[in-house]
Amino acid sequence: MNKTAWVFPGQGSQAVGMGVDLQDLPQAQSKFEIAEKILNYWSVLDVCQGDEETLAQTLYTQPCLYVVESILADLLIERVGLPQLVAGHSLGEYVALYAARVFDFESGLQLVKKRAELMATAEGGKMAALMKFDRTQLNDAIAQNPDVVLANDNSAEQVVISGTPEAVESILAQVKAKRAVTLNVSGAFHSPLMEEASQQFKAVLDSISFADAQVPVLSNVEPIATTNAEELKQRLIAQMTGSVRWREIMLQLPENQITKVIEVGPGKVLTGLIKRTCRDIELHNVSSKADLDQLPQLEISGIS
Repeated sequence: MNKTAWVFPGQGSQAVGMGVDLQDLPQAQSKFEIAEKILNYWSVLDVCQGDEETLAQTLYTQPCLYVVESILADLLIERVGLPQLVAGHSLGEYVALYAARVFDFESGLQLVKKRAELMATAEGGKMAALMKFDRTQLNDAIAQNPDVVLANDNSAEQVVISGTPEAVESILAQVKAKRAVTLNVSGAFHSPLMEEASQQFKAVLDSISFADAQVPVLSNVEPIATTNAEELKQRLIAQMTGSVRWREIMLQLPENQITKVIEVGPGKVLTGLIKRTCRDIELHNVSSKADLDQLPQLEISGIS
């Protein structure tokens, strides 16, 4: 039996114009209207049609991605039904949980709004991406420095470190990498430096009811599939200070007999990573209405 997984990208995948082609669809219109009320009356569509600099601000990026990806997920469910597995990268995990019907659209957006606010105001940290690096050397260097962690383990050849500015610079000086890039973020996301923000976020998260997932979810901090509501909530609580273990999530796809993956959302970052990691998995992208309209062809080729 062919099994399909949906994956949802996170911050960094946003693009000006995303979601605009969905605005005339009745299902999308209602979601955009609900979102505007929850977001204190700023418009996701306006921001997505605005300038790149504004869209790239955490405060706007995360709610915009959540809303657009959730609409695409709903439309996809209408066309082909639920997949056999879902996962999301960082912010994308919230959409994965929504798609699996762990919480409703409004609850998810309230969580994302609070998360974005806390992350946008985080200070005193630094993050950097390393490409084609010596993993053993990196692991040893991190083990000897308590002020830096592996924040995003994206693939065998791409990671992000997070910590104090001094600690991050120290690691960059020690570890050989083909390329190292400092990220334009205000805080040390996915590290213990986010503990205070995590505690503030937990107060909001505790107020949201989680249901058992209708399909298994692979979580960032624990890439073992589960449908258990309490497990999924605890994993989400840990996500703000914990590592995004995307490399391990990808390796779990064939372990769960997944033969096809659809990346739901803007860009092709996640399918690019999966292509280089799981070469036998068939990959597709749904980022627009045009992609959705191609679903009959995808169904013929075995997506459904």
